[in-house]
Amino acid sequence: MAELKAKSPCDGLLPIRIGAAELTELDPGVLSMLSPLGDRAGLGAALERAHGMTLPDPLRATGGAGARCIWFGRDQVLLMGSVPDTTLTEHAAVVDQSDGWAVVQLEGAAAVDVLARLVPVDLRADRFARDHTLRTQLFHMSASITRTGDDRFMILVFRSMASTLVHDIKTAMEAVRARAGVRGTA
Repeated sequence: MAELKAKSPCDGLLPIRIGAAELTELDPGVLSMLSPLGDRAGLGAALERAHGMTLPDPLRATGGAGARCIWFGRDQVLLMGSVPDTTLTEHAAVVDQSDGWAVVQLEGAAAVDVLARLVPVDLRADRFARDHTLRTQLFHMSASITRTGDDRFMILVFRSMASTLVHDIKTAMEAVRARAGVRGTA
């Protein structure tokens, strides 16, 4: 009988460092979609009591590296890194999403330039600050992008798109490095 072993979505694909950007896979822990059952304030209070973070406003994230809650669309937030407290089910539909997403981190001085080749949104720090998040297209796939530091972004795509995500970001990283090399020789 074959022995099955769990693999991460980007197993064998990452890390990659090209020029001034690095792409690594993150282990987000438990991922749970929370959809308020009409009482957004009640969900916010329960989330703060149980997990110590506020319910994020649209296009924002709360929490930190260990546990984070990110806006994920209209009436949806994604709780990352914490097993959801059972009290949340009184205020929201709680759905485990742990196996459905690939989560990567793009960081470095060239991270914004890399994403500029793939995303139709201005992600420069003066427009898209830390804890800003959005759902957008990354090249030709749907993605969630959250700024987690000065030159650091957390990117989520459907698990089935992990290989494509790595390929597309790697191609953009190579193009940014090549462009920087051309400017450096002029």
